[in-house]
Amino acid sequence: MKVIVVLAFSIISVFLNAKTVVHVGNLFDVKSGNLLPEMSVFVENEFITEVVEGYVPPDPEDIYIDLTGYYAFPGLIDMHVHLTSQSSNRAYLENFTLNAADYAIRATKNAEKTLLAGFTTVRNLGDFDSITISLRNAINDKITRGPRIYSSGKTIATTGGHADPTNSLNLKLTSDPGPAEGIINNADDAYKAVRHRYKEDADLIKITATGGVLSNAKDGQGPQMTIKEIEAIVDAAKDYGFKVAAHAHGTEGIKRAVLAGVDSIEHGTIMDGEGLALMKKYGTYYIPTISAGMFVAAKAKEPGYYPQIIVPKALEIGPRLLNTFTTAYKFGIKIAFGTDSGVSYHGENAKEFLYMVKGGMSEMEAIRSATVVASELLGIDDKLGTIESGKIADIIAVNGNPVKDITSLQSVVFVMKEGVIYKSE
Repeated sequence: MKVIVVLAFSIISVFLNAKTVVHVGNLFDVKSGNLLPEMSVFVENEFITEVVEGYVPPDPEDIYIDLTGYYAFPGLIDMHVHLTSQSSNRAYLENFTLNAADYAIRATKNAEKTLLAGFTTVRNLGDFDSITISLRNAINDKITRGPRIYSSGKTIATTGGHADPTNSLNLKLTSDPGPAEGIINNADDAYKAVRHRYKEDADLIKITATGGVLSNAKDGQGPQMTIKEIEAIVDAAKDYGFKVAAHAHGTEGIKRAVLAGVDSIEHGTIMDGEGLALMKKYGTYYIPTISAGMFVAAKAKEPGYYPQIIVPKALEIGPRLLNTFTTAYKFGIKIAFGTDSGVSYHGENAKEFLYMVKGGMSEMEAIRSATVVASELLGIDDKLGTIESGKIADIIAVNGNPVKDITSLQSVVFVMKEGVIYKSE
């Protein structure tokens, strides 16, 4: 019987063809919300083959993992991250001093932090130079370590809008980007921009339907796309099998995006009753990113941390996310977990759970938002989101019971992704 004590990426692959037997003291069935004591989980290659009651003795040739003293869950899913970026007081200057290769190296490190924090799957919403698409491929090919990435490639925006990379540049440095660079100004542009995302091998589409907090522009909430432009994006996305995520802070932009048929609203800060009703009617998911709001509101009070044009937006919009989340939750909107990590610090994704619980959601509902609900939005609930036979073997464990103390999810001690163990403490 092999007992994994020291877990190195290089040595685990030797055992990939062996059967792994995991004894779990407390296994959360996130579908039912029940805690199942003394369970055995069988893993072969990257799949869970069986989940049974009791501790089934492993065979001599099996890999044995002892989690009898722990609480185990499916690998967590963060539906809104930015692996290429990391908040700092140098971030805006670095736009002029760093190259794509520098950001790619940082993204690789950020991806590893995210995986070791228990998040085995992420949506990366916003890219440039196809960095996270290449990183996704490298992780899939086992070249480097990180979560399973669904990348939107370059965000689609309008001229001067949130995600126009030329905002506020010296006139000698600025340009007029077009659809290939994700900048549109009419329906034809919208189709071309989506097709370019397909060309660069993106997994989904992200748009900026309103202004944003951290862009070098004064308006953080006004609409920045017409409904016809968003409809064109959604129509083109459907042709290519893409789902559409819409960054939106202000009420008008939220309504336009929902009416146009996007799949999720990211942030949704100044959501009103009409917007909520539309989201419920159309089944639009909400990704709150409360921790990002808290983070920017705090950092905006530090002199010089952000450019001055950003400070009032951060102070106004950031603190509102928690109340918006509470309202949306009480209204019955479908909520999937998302942090906007990169705006906040990578590896601290699980802080979002605490804010969700403070906002009125139960601990188990918060966990479900990062497992079954997130997998449904991704369209991969047949593969991930639960620990059951036939699913991909993404399993994490913590010392404490997060239903009693949600902060225990901030200290993940065991991470398995696709049957490979990346962390064991």
